[in-house]
Amino acid sequence: MLLKNKNAVIYGAGGAIGGAVARAFAREGAKVFLVGRTLATLEAVARDIAQVGGAAEVAQVDAHDKQAIEKHLAEVVKTAGSIDISFNLIGLGDAQGKALVEMTQEHFALRIVNAMATQFLTATAAARHMAQSGSGVILTLTAQVAHKPYLNVGGFGVAEAAIEGLCRQLALELGPQNIRVVCLRSAGSPDTPGVDEVFRIHAANAGISREEFEAGVAEKTLLKRLPRLAEVANVAALIASDYANTITGAVTNVTCGEIVD
Repeated sequence: MLLKNKNAVIYGAGGAIGGAVARAFAREGAKVFLVGRTLATLEAVARDIAQVGGAAEVAQVDAHDKQAIEKHLAEVVKTAGSIDISFNLIGLGDAQGKALVEMTQEHFALRIVNAMATQFLTATAAARHMAQSGSGVILTLTAQVAHKPYLNVGGFGVAEAAIEGLCRQLALELGPQNIRVVCLRSAGSPDTPGVDEVFRIHAANAGISREEFEAGVAEKTLLKRLPRLAEVANVAALIASDYANTITGAVTNVTCGEIVD
């Protein structure tokens, strides 16, 4: 098992991506702490994990609330002994489909502000605990728009680029404490509700079907397909494991070759 005896805190674990990552981490032996604002969705993921023999605990925490984050992490350390992995996968709000010149400053900035607030708060809070034990892994997830601009994505691409910049800075500062910081960059998994919705918006703007839009995006990749949700979760498990202990300050490319490094 890649993550045996690891304690992993997953923010947004009730969502499609967070749930997939939580299941993958638990499958690889981690005890997962599922965090989010909606208990029903978190509990559904926890039941799935328990049914296959995994260990999961659920906590209702707003990942924009500094005190709530720190209180929860202190409880995790008290009961589990350490925080080995922290992965923030909460949604950032906002919708796509408009050009920047058609947006208000507030609308444009919404994703950026949300991203910087929650990623900063969860990562730095986890890092303070990880420093006490002398190791840890902080993970984030971005999209190809952080590197390659797309039409009508609003503040999404800028927010994703900001997350990657935050990861690089944290990796520099936390490296001496043996804390790794790694970002996974996806091309978007079409089997998630969020990506499906975005594809429908962009397809409507282009005057084509949702299926045609996805096919067009897939055609731009070297593998001629997009990464499925389970595939992204599997890469996350590998990067969180000790097999990747030389990787930090990096953006791991899971775009199926849409972005070529």
